[in-house]
Amino acid sequence: MADLQHQGVPIEGEAGVGYRLGAGFELPPLMFSQGEANALVAAARLAQSWLDAGLAREVEGALGKILSVLPPDARVAAEAQALYAPPVGLDPCVQATLQVLREAVHSCHVVQIDYADVQGRPSLRRLRPLGCFYWGKVWTLSAWCELRNDFRGFRIDRIVAVSVLEERFRQEPGKTLADLLRKVEGEMEGRAGAGG
Repeated sequence: MADLQHQGVPIEGEAGVGYRLGAGFELPPLMFSQGEANALVAAARLAQSWLDAGLAREVEGALGKILSVLPPDARVAAEAQALYAPPVGLDPCVQATLQVLREAVHSCHVVQIDYADVQGRPSLRRLRPLGCFYWGKVWTLSAWCELRNDFRGFRIDRIVAVSVLEERFRQEPGKTLADLLRKVEGEMEGRAGAGG
């Protein structure tokens, strides 16, 4: 507290009793370096082409807030960065499906999908959606599949139709994203051990 007072922060009070900031004192806004601001602009431009429309709007809003607190010269430099992601990203149908699935993951709603595998064979699945993963132009859904009673991955561009059901699921041991990630990590370590 003494160090803050020496730096000019108007702190009143005493040890054992309590402290408070003087009236009218505000912390300065968070400031980004020029490199950090450039990196945020670049990341936002790239992300917007490969996210669903809802999340892309949120990225745009967040970026606007970040740019608004930069000094004018830093803001102009960040906005003028010559790194762009042309809007040739996701197909609009895939974007819409991604948004539905992302929201279902967040709300823990069971979904039903009509899916076509790599050979085009259709299947109807009830899933507990756990997470959406981006693999460089391809998004996948990782889920607990009630038909297979196991974890499964589904390419979002192969989902013909998706319905969010009224039913919600609880995070049950053995059926969570953390369980899936541990399983995948164990399989990778097993392959690495077998190859060494």
